[in-house]
Amino acid sequence: MIRLENIVATYTTHRGQVHAVEGVNLEIPDSTIVGIAGESGCGKSTLMKVLYGDIGFPLSLSSGKVDYGFVNDRGEPVTTENIRDEWFRRISYIPQSSMSSLNPVMRIRDQFVDFPATAGRKKEVLAQVRSFVQKLGLPPQAIDAYPHQLSGGMRQRIMVAMATFFQPEVILADEPTTALDVVVQKSILLLLLDLQKEMGNTILLVSHDMGVHYQITRKMLIMYAAKVVEYADTDDLFQQPLHPYTLMLIHSLPTIGDDRARHGLPGSPPSLWEMPQGCRFAPRCPLATARCRREEPPLKEHVRGRFSACHYANSVPELKKTLEAGPKLSEINVMELMAEAERDI
Repeated sequence: MIRLENIVATYTTHRGQVHAVEGVNLEIPDSTIVGIAGESGCGKSTLMKVLYGDIGFPLSLSSGKVDYGFVNDRGEPVTTENIRDEWFRRISYIPQSSMSSLNPVMRIRDQFVDFPATAGRKKEVLAQVRSFVQKLGLPPQAIDAYPHQLSGGMRQRIMVAMATFFQPEVILADEPTTALDVVVQKSILLLLLDLQKEMGNTILLVSHDMGVHYQITRKMLIMYAAKVVEYADTDDLFQQPLHPYTLMLIHSLPTIGDDRARHGLPGSPPSLWEMPQGCRFAPRCPLATARCRREEPPLKEHVRGRFSACHYANSVPELKKTLEAGPKLSEINVMELMAEAERDI
C-alpha cells in the first residue's frame, strides 16, 4: 500500500513560493487502478511528479513523504528520498506527450537499452523488447525507427512499452491518451488495463475524461485547488458523490438517451496565490453557507471507505436529485434542499 503523509509540494516563482499540492494524506491499495481527476491547475500532474520522485527546481517537497510499501535491494523502505533508484524497475512514468518525451535523434531501440538496468546485457534485452512490443500490437521493426517515423498512437504504445517492460509495481500515467483520436485512445486504455491484469501492479491514471475513469478505474481521487476533496471507490463515487464539485463534474457528462441540456459549472478555480478563506470551492458551490466561507472542511471519512472534504456531504445526494430533475444551479433553493437532507438523516 502506498501511503502519502501530509504532502505539500511548492513551486518557486519570481513572485515567491506557491503551494500546488497541499496537505494530501492518502492510502492507495496495491494492485488497483486509481483515477485522478479535476480541472487544469488543481495539482494532478504535480502530485504525480511527487509520487515519481521527479522533484527539482522550481518544484520542491515542502513537507511530508511517500511510503511506497516495498524495500530496496539494501532492505531499506523506499520513500521519496530514494525512489529515483527504483525508476523503471519498481516505478515508471507515462508522460502526456510521447513526441516530446522520446529523444528525436535516437532510434527507439537505443532508448530502450539506455537504462542502467540493461547494463551489460543489451543484446539480450533488445531481443526481449522485440518480442514484448509485439504483445502491445506493434511490429518488432518499430523499435528500429526514429520517433518522428511513427504515428502518435505507435509512439504512445512505445511509451507504454518502456514503462511496463521491467514490470514495475507502480505505473504513473499522466493523461496517456492526450491528443490521440478516440479509437487510439480506447486501444491505449485497453492495453493498460490488460497489462495491469497480467502484472497485478498499481496504476495511477490522470485524465480529464470522467467517462474514462468510470470505465477503467477502481478508485478515484478528485482534486480541487491543490487539495483532495473526495476519495472513494469509482462505482460509489459515480452513483452517490459526497462532494458538490464531484457531482458537478459527473453532471456535465452527456449520457446516451438523455437529451436534457447540460449546464457547466459557473465561475473558475481560485488563483493559487489568492486562496479564499474557508472552503476553496465555496465561491462556486450551490450548498455554500457562511460556515463554508469561514471554516475549511477537512478530508474525512463520512461513510466507510468514502472520504469527502465538505461540511454538507450528507446534502449532496439531495442536490443530485434536484439537478437530475432539470433546474439550473441558479434556480435551486439551497435552504429547502438542506432541510430535506436533514429530515432524511
